[in-house]
Amino acid sequence: RKARSVSRPAAPNTVASAMLSRAVGPRASAEAWQTLACRSAARVAGAASPQQWVPRTAAAASGRGRQRFSTMTVDMLPKHVVNCEYAVRGAVLLKAEELQKKLQATPDQVPFKKIVACNIGNPQAVGQAPLKFHRQVLACLTDPSLLKTDFYPEDVRDRAAHYLAGVHDGRVGAYSHSKGHAVFRKDVAKWLTERDGFEANPDDIFLTDGASAAVKMVMQLAVGGPNDGVMLPIPQYPLYSATMTLLGGQPVSYYLDEEAGWGINVAELERSIGEFRKQGGNPRAIAVINPGNPTGQILSREAMEGVLKFAERERLMVLADEVYQDNIHADGKEFISFRKLGKELGSTVEIFSFHSVSKGVTGECGLRGGLVHCHNVDPGVIEQMYKLSSISLCSNVLGQALMASVVTPPPVGGASRALWETERQAIYSALKRKAKRVTERLNSIEGITCQPIEGAMYAFPQVTIKGYVMKKAISYATPADQIYCLEMVERTGIVTVPGSGFGQRPGTFHFRVTILPDEPTLEKVLDDIEKFHNEHAGGWFA
Repeated sequence: RKARSVSRPAAPNTVASAMLSRAVGPRASAEAWQTLACRSAARVAGAASPQQWVPRTAAAASGRGRQRFSTMTVDMLPKHVVNCEYAVRGAVLLKAEELQKKLQATPDQVPFKKIVACNIGNPQAVGQAPLKFHRQVLACLTDPSLLKTDFYPEDVRDRAAHYLAGVHDGRVGAYSHSKGHAVFRKDVAKWLTERDGFEANPDDIFLTDGASAAVKMVMQLAVGGPNDGVMLPIPQYPLYSATMTLLGGQPVSYYLDEEAGWGINVAELERSIGEFRKQGGNPRAIAVINPGNPTGQILSREAMEGVLKFAERERLMVLADEVYQDNIHADGKEFISFRKLGKELGSTVEIFSFHSVSKGVTGECGLRGGLVHCHNVDPGVIEQMYKLSSISLCSNVLGQALMASVVTPPPVGGASRALWETERQAIYSALKRKAKRVTERLNSIEGITCQPIEGAMYAFPQVTIKGYVMKKAISYATPADQIYCLEMVERTGIVTVPGSGFGQRPGTFHFRVTILPDEPTLEKVLDDIEKFHNEHAGGWFA
């Protein structure tokens, strides 16, 4: 490969050089290297203040005006902010954004024709169309004059009129109740009642800006100090680990069993909590993602019973992340909610159930609609959750309306029902085909193994990394799967997420790739992944 022209300052020794390389990345600018070198040198020299080594502003450097220093630098930030990481939008995506600019400016210098975003479950970003019924309802909410026309079907206008009647002064631009408008929470409660077979109270429901906001709120209830811990599956969606870092608590890792289709083993749960308690930790909750992200498994009833009984023995509340409950691809598999199972078992465990408009076949990620339902939760705790919600006044009202509408299908026999069923079935069937195809193709590549994609939107294959990419990872003191994914996006335009960003058993490497692109694009993605993997060990030196 051509030597890079970036001039890097000499490091005192090879260890320092490796540390600098890991800190700024293999392709950082000369300015970034200079900044890190200055900071390193200052620490070695025992600088008394960060201001002694903070780079000068451009004006000061050119001799114009008085030398000034920033009052806020990375080294001055709280450690929990700096240490917080979210791999889904990490180094690989930053490289992809850089390549996108290059693709637009000098396309002949890039070895692919487009960037394919397979890093995140963002269906509409890769071509999925929204369901018309729900969008039409939102259109009427934002422009109520449409209710006086026949531009949209009658069942759309009826739904919108019902919602507007329950909204303060019929204005979706006004603040709502901090839990969300009651008219929307009642629709969600009706859906929960029908899904689980027993009544849900609208007062136990909070409508939020996506499920992520609900997860963060509930985790605040669990973490009161540095010894408090929440049990997180490994691999896990990095929202959980990032939130734990921000809250100052401790993630308590339990490994999913890859060879058993990413199942949950109670013996592993007991090992994890036992070790944490021996270290003086105070476990408060267990998070379970079902269907799995990034792993794509659907938990069996037996496994879920084991989790609930374990949580009851250990006095843990359960965070049930169920945002992919409508994404079931495997024949013979079914989604069971923790709320329903808890009721059947007579469990006294607190269960916080999360759902979202972003996943399923809706894919409305940008409209930020989500919810949390509180089961077996003390009324006083719900009052404290209300207080936390009220700090932000309310979630966005259109997201609330969409959450209610998504769990409430168009009426049977209505003008919109047939089209809604057709659109929904087309998306569902395509996802099912793609889940099967991706599993088969990845398992056909030597050095890659992938558990069946039973649900959700992702494959999480284990990959054997060798040769050039492994040596490069060692030289940069960087996880090998991160280098693998960085090289992949640079050579194919495919954006994936390294397994190290989700957590994995030591000595294994993975990457997460979505199954969301349209089928012709996805087939090209799989071809390119196979070619890349077959070449990665030897490197690219031609």
